[in-house]
Amino acid sequence: MSWAAAILTLYPEMFPGPLGLSLAGRALAEGKWSLDTVQIRDFATDRHRSVDDTPAGGGAGMVMRADVLGAAVDHALARQPRAPLLAMTPRGRPLAQDFVRELAAGPGVSILCGRFEGMDERLFEARPILPVSIGDYVLSGGETAAIVLLDACVRLLPGVMGAALSGEEESFEGGLLEYPQYTRPNIWEGRMIPEVLRSGDHAKIAAWRKARSIEDTRLRRPDLMERHGDASGRSPSGARHED
Repeated sequence: MSWAAAILTLYPEMFPGPLGLSLAGRALAEGKWSLDTVQIRDFATDRHRSVDDTPAGGGAGMVMRADVLGAAVDHALARQPRAPLLAMTPRGRPLAQDFVRELAAGPGVSILCGRFEGMDERLFEARPILPVSIGDYVLSGGETAAIVLLDACVRLLPGVMGAALSGEEESFEGGLLEYPQYTRPNIWEGRMIPEVLRSGDHAKIAAWRKARSIEDTRLRRPDLMERHGDASGRSPSGARHED
């Protein structure tokens, strides 16, 4: 059985979008994963098919209704009872590579995409939904965020990437940023590929890449460096913590 994704959205026409191209699109065509969309508006009960209403307590914008979303979520849970149900929202758990690996190793995901000012909070109290965020910024809706999450997961599915090591050596897989990459020509606008990469000495190349990965993470993402140090039992300077 292939890895299955179900998207609950007001805009099913946004899918597969970029997921229908390149690695993800080829894997979709080959049946390595499947994608289904659920129109949230189909679960509205009034003649206008309303999915939102004014926020309780006043304020700008509209809020997605708990009764409509609850019916849509129940539909998704019945169709994929073993798959985790996620909701894309800035208030959610930050999406990180370890969580992506966990999701990719499972049966698939169902993803609820919010719109307007957000979703009625009672939905999260009443249903087993995990809120997930792809970053500290605001999008027009959860669909774009869902595409990001799915792309990150699909590329880890068996047989999707051509070379297994491609996934293992990329940014965040080891808790650090990836080392810099180069290719031909050897000299471009007076800038030369580092000599060590042209040496043919695989041990020296590996050491250089590891050092650059650590240094770039320390300079560009000290938050990752701190977490990597804690996880490995070493401080960012390389000294091991003793209990």
